[in-house]
Amino acid sequence: MHIRETIIPGCLELTPRVMLDERGSFVKTFHQGMFSDQGLETRFAEEYYSRSRRGVLRGLHFQMPPHDHIKMVYCVSGSVLDVVVDLRKGSPAYGRHVQIELTADKANMLYIPRGLAHGFFVTGDHAIMLYNVTTVYAPEHDSGIRWDSAGIPWPSTTPIISKRDGAFPSLADFTSPFTFPQEETT
Repeated sequence: MHIRETIIPGCLELTPRVMLDERGSFVKTFHQGMFSDQGLETRFAEEYYSRSRRGVLRGLHFQMPPHDHIKMVYCVSGSVLDVVVDLRKGSPAYGRHVQIELTADKANMLYIPRGLAHGFFVTGDHAIMLYNVTTVYAPEHDSGIRWDSAGIPWPSTTPIISKRDGAFPSLADFTSPFTFPQEETT
């Protein structure tokens, strides 16, 4: 697996080997020993997926402490423009974002540390995104910032969003509980 650091500390693009033959493809997305050797989390508490159509924007989401989590996401069908924003006070990348195209064909993944907001825009006809997270979903700690408040050049200025995502506070109005560096809580 190829590991590429982004400009946000701890946020990594992981690109596994894609094995192709006449039947299709096979991809190993997780290997406990390799993750452990690289200092990456190996204990995921929940896994879920979302299915979205072209033009949908989901985000920018995160869970507040003490239910904040490390997240690993990848696109198992279709393609998305995946984005994270660093919300950790004291981080050299505070308020900055990273954009990475995640595609089923490339099989690349994004490893997202605690304290980052996450979202994506569906660039293909559809997308199925798979998420592995280190804490169980806690609705009372679920939060976000507005998708259009962090200077992200999204592919559309009029994406399809939920009412909830449209009602989040802007990055400028958000008081972050996250700090950098952050002690591990898992």
